Amino acid sequence: MPHSVLARLPHGSIRLVVVFGLLLLVSLLVLHRRPGRSHVAAAAAGGGLPDTSALFLSLSPGANASIAADLRALTAGPHLAGTPASAGAAAHVLARLRAAGLQTLTREYEPLLSYPGHASLALLRPDGSLLKRLSLEEPADEGHRVVPPYHAYAPSGGAVAEAVFVNLGREEDYVALERLGVGVRGRVAVARRGGGYRGGVVARAAEKGAVAVLIAGNADGGVERGVVLLGGPGDPLTPGWAATSGAERLGFDDKAVKRRFPTIPSMPVSAKTAAAIIRSLGGPAMPAEWKNGLGVDVGGVGPGPTLVNFTYQEVRKFRKIRDIFGIIKGHEEPDRYVILGNHRDAWTYGAVDPNSGTAALLDIARRLGMMLQSGWKPQRSIILCSWDAEEFGMIGSTEWVEENLEDLHSKAVAYLNVDCAVQGVGFFAGSTPQLDKLLVDVTRQVKDPDVTGKMIHDTWNEMSGGIKIERLARTDSDFAPFLHHAGIPSVDLYYGEEFPGYHTALDTYNWMEKLGDPLFLRHLAITEIWGLLALRLANDPVLPFDYQAYSSQLQEHIKAFSALTSNIQAVNLMNGFINDLSAAAMEVLKEMKKLQQLDLYDEHARMRRRLLNDRLLLAERSFLQPEGLQGRGWFKHLLYSPPEDYESKFSFFPGIADAISRSANLSDKEREGAMKHEVWKVCRAIQRAASVLRGEFSEQKPTNFSSLVAP
Repeated sequence: MPHSVLARLPHGSIRLVVVFGLLLLVSLLVLHRRPGRSHVAAAAAGGGLPDTSALFLSLSPGANASIAADLRALTAGPHLAGTPASAGAAAHVLARLRAAGLQTLTREYEPLLSYPGHASLALLRPDGSLLKRLSLEEPADEGHRVVPPYHAYAPSGGAVAEAVFVNLGREEDYVALERLGVGVRGRVAVARRGGGYRGGVVARAAEKGAVAVLIAGNADGGVERGVVLLGGPGDPLTPGWAATSGAERLGFDDKAVKRRFPTIPSMPVSAKTAAAIIRSLGGPAMPAEWKNGLGVDVGGVGPGPTLVNFTYQEVRKFRKIRDIFGIIKGHEEPDRYVILGNHRDAWTYGAVDPNSGTAALLDIARRLGMMLQSGWKPQRSIILCSWDAEEFGMIGSTEWVEENLEDLHSKAVAYLNVDCAVQGVGFFAGSTPQLDKLLVDVTRQVKDPDVTGKMIHDTWNEMSGGIKIERLARTDSDFAPFLHHAGIPSVDLYYGEEFPGYHTALDTYNWMEKLGDPLFLRHLAITEIWGLLALRLANDPVLPFDYQAYSSQLQEHIKAFSALTSNIQAVNLMNGFINDLSAAAMEVLKEMKKLQQLDLYDEHARMRRRLLNDRLLLAERSFLQPEGLQGRGWFKHLLYSPPEDYESKFSFFPGIADAISRSANLSDKEREGAMKHEVWKVCRAIQRAASVLRGEFSEQKPTNFSSLVAP
């Protein structure tokens, strides 16, 4: 019948019908592939499809209850990495990711872990006779369910020696003791918690000649466990490569390995045990400011006259650890990764550290799974990561980053970390500067959990007297390998500045339910911020990176640097390169605005966005030094790796900070040369970033950089 109809039509009419039919077919195909024009316009404005954020937030009702249920399950018992008890938390996470409908993957490693063997502590009279046996137990652990307090990787050893109270164990405390005529050489240093990284406190005491260190806990009965490794995160025997089964492992006599381990034994002790030692001390009177919060009214700083008899036996074991992943492949750019991570292993029960974050991650998985069922897919891939053995030095995340370094270098968009999601009141965040604006924008979308009628942005701004975003120049969570080693833009989120029960038996579900977050609304807020950040990074046609903000932050760093140095030439030199980066960032901003006006589904425009996005994500890698920092090769980020001296005033430019801290024993000429070299390293890194943003080979431009006198 159709054939007979066409046969009766004139030849020209047949041609017109065919052409019209082809046009109709093409139109239908285009309409099938794309959303309505309002959706496209909204996406082009930088927010992705407008329904995505709203859909994610619409899944919030009742989420606080499911978060609470997950946290209760995860904290039912201790789950220290490498022990049989850790299997339960791993199984729970894997089951919940699968229940959400996500593709799952696991990866096992076999690092060297450290556990406590035998330990003893006693007070002796000056003649060596026993005065009192002291407890090494944690008063808060009434049921003796958790691992005894210890310092992971503290070496086996013992000491019978006089004790000296060193306050927080900082350099300034040893200077104060020196003014009193007291030293710690050949003695046991007794410190109290709060002097920074415990590994640094132990290392400082060893430098001063101490033979052992005891660190006091809080008066609440908690005793803080923790790692005391030095020189960076990861398995100490496989620095720079993954600790897989059968991998090369360095020997304990290797110089690189020796630098990682403390040289003297140490132990955390209860406040009660520390007080018994301090009360027995004679010597000069304790400075008044050292007594605050100590709970001890009598006693000097030592040494003696009593003796401390301390022994510790470490047990080192190769143990399997297990990272778990939930994966959502992007429909348009599956080879670009937005990575969310949290560790699940804990020293004790882990209600705050880390399973408040684990419960939030699982709720994100639940929501994304429901969105997938509705037909949504992200433009770029989203990877949810559950790390193991973080408490032993970010081992699970570090081994995975080292194993996949080249892939991550070319494909990772950003890493979003949550460790202790909720540990108190108030929102806190850290990030690399190009993510600041995105982070601030997202907090405008999330309701404050504590103040009715306000958004988190409002209370965050009021709490701090202006938005304050930390720079991630510390090595205490899983963003460290992503930023410091791989140069991946990173974010860290948490509620509450600090938790007094950190790494103690007080870190329980009961504390969270009664004191930390009774309605689990702070958990909900972190979940929403974390998820919205991921969705923007996975869906925005042009990545929401702001390198103008990065340039402004570097200029602030230069101001701080100039206050600590008289080297005006170095300051001027660095400012010149930062101004060039700022100019490149402005060029990129103009390009971004032009691309946002183009049709989302035009192939040429899509390719232009892809090329721009690659430049945006690769610019952070420009700040890496391939050979790493001098003497600390694992740390490669020249702007935000941690300084070698944990008490350094610098939270940026670690190579310069190291040169300053090492300069005490150098001649003026040597000091000047070391500083000059590190300043130029930073300048070259900033120049590389500007070139990457421009997307062109470096052009030889006439500048006044070289005319500056070298620092």
